[in-house]
Amino acid sequence: MKKCFYPADILLPSFALDAEKMCKWSCIACDQYTSEPEYWDGAEKIVGDEASTLRIMLPELLLDESEKRIPEINSTMKEYTKSVLIEHLSSMIYLERTLKSGKVRRGLIGAVDLECYDYNKGATSLIRATEGTVLERIPPRVKIREGASIELPHIMILIDDVNRTVIEPLAEKDGLAAAYDFELMQSGGHVKGCFVPESEQARISEALDSLCVGESPLLFAVGDGNHSLASAKAFWEQIKSTLSESERENHPARYALAEIVNIHDEALEFEPIYRVVFGAEPEKLIDELKAYAADLPENDSSAQIIEYITADNKGEIVFDNPTAFLPVGTLQTFLDKYIAENPSVKIDYIHGVDSTEKLAKQDGAVGFIFRGMEKSDLFPTVISDGALPRKTFSMGEADDKRFYLEARKIVK
Repeated sequence: MKKCFYPADILLPSFALDAEKMCKWSCIACDQYTSEPEYWDGAEKIVGDEASTLRIMLPELLLDESEKRIPEINSTMKEYTKSVLIEHLSSMIYLERTLKSGKVRRGLIGAVDLECYDYNKGATSLIRATEGTVLERIPPRVKIREGASIELPHIMILIDDVNRTVIEPLAEKDGLAAAYDFELMQSGGHVKGCFVPESEQARISEALDSLCVGESPLLFAVGDGNHSLASAKAFWEQIKSTLSESERENHPARYALAEIVNIHDEALEFEPIYRVVFGAEPEKLIDELKAYAADLPENDSSAQIIEYITADNKGEIVFDNPTAFLPVGTLQTFLDKYIAENPSVKIDYIHGVDSTEKLAKQDGAVGFIFRGMEKSDLFPTVISDGALPRKTFSMGEADDKRFYLEARKIVK
């Protein structure tokens, strides 16, 4: 079986064991709080003039400023590789993330081989997307990666390890060398990491091999950061065409740093990603959605309920004949058509009920809340049906998402 997960030359700050400095170093992933600038203002105040991943990433909230900000980000990356970051060769990091709930989610940092990843629908590769990939979102992200000297992962990839053979045994190991141990900023919880010894790296490789069963096994399902991984893949395809066969084998851009997590980890919870539409006429939109629901052709599917919220109203719409297995798929079909017909209307994908309700209270906004999917359905659904509708689920609420922390060089 072709291997696709490896140790990596992981970059950490020289002050990685200084909890106070690391709290300022590590910040939440770029795709969070995309409609809440106050979160990012808070991060700026915490970081101040200290070295931080906040200085080498671009929040999606600020994507329209990318032309101005990217050169400065790239310059800071180069500065950090000289003055801040230390390379830990051929490493894996076992981490324990204490969430707001107090539960501990276990993960493993290493490098995935992009040659084993395919985000296209119907893929049979070892690494696959779990949601539809929006192709037009890839070029801007590739442009960011083109000038970058290092990568920061917020990619979380799931394994279906019911017997807990890959990651969980590391929790029982004593004497692992500490990598970091600190509180994350802004209610992010706590994270503790340890370096994985070579003997355990070999065991992990064998355990992953044992999970590859069937004719076209799905070993890794991309849970968070699919578009980041797709951009890394697209960037690699660009570079690959300029390299010889021997150069392709070990070029750093062929790999992407990622955290793998067992889908059976008790602390891993799937949360729906809700929708908020901005710049609409709320009552008109709701009336159109009700009419759409009423006109759907009869089928054998179970009814679905979608809750809507506006500044002045809230209620429920029952879809007796839904068009998709999940409520999010039924709603997204309507919203895609509605937004195409109303170009001034915008949509955002929101983590958490409270944030959705708050944003839905704005003038011209409508929020939608619905039941999510069970995590036990993920692997069978992706194997059977391919990728889910985009932004179907989130692995936990926003504050529990992966923070930028480790890095890796992607240029020679």
